[in-house]
Amino acid sequence: MTRTVFEKSDVIPLVAEVFRELGYEGASLSKITARTRLSKGSLYYFFPGGKDEMAAEILAHIDQWFIKNIFEPLEKNEPLAAIDHMWQEVDTYFQSGRRICLIGAFALDETRDRFAAVIRQYFIRWIEALSAALVQTGISKETADQISEETIASIQGGLTLSRALNDESFFERTLANLSQRVSTYVSQSSSGH
Repeated sequence: MTRTVFEKSDVIPLVAEVFRELGYEGASLSKITARTRLSKGSLYYFFPGGKDEMAAEILAHIDQWFIKNIFEPLEKNEPLAAIDHMWQEVDTYFQSGRRICLIGAFALDETRDRFAAVIRQYFIRWIEALSAALVQTGISKETADQISEETIASIQGGLTLSRALNDESFFERTLANLSQRVSTYVSQSSSGH
């Protein structure tokens, strides 16, 4: 039985989960319709450009979520509160490691070439936003850039290993360790070490 939806915003999360499970290449139209219970007509109504348009809309949806919930708070709010907020939002968004990073997954296969600018900008903005917040705590720009790059890379690695090991606690430990490491850098910077 097909599902009835009225808004594109209702369709995007459904299709995004299919891309997460099967990847861009594996998410054929027939598999998307079977897993979402949306008719092909509904999918083409919302995405007349087909699978490329679906993926582009999903990436834009994810990017907007991160801008609102992580990037802008890091760029505009009190830095320590924004960094603490980032750990909570990352854990919630990735469901403690049960949910892969679709942008990260797209970056690993041929899909990257189709959406290279979006994928690159997502990671650059996250690295720069975290680095800017760290600089506000008194850490040097060079060190903040290094910590930020290592942190985002470790989050992505934690997601991959959590899925590979089928161990949700791995991602939780990764975030806890990263949070502790960043806090240590901030404390050392505050005390002048």
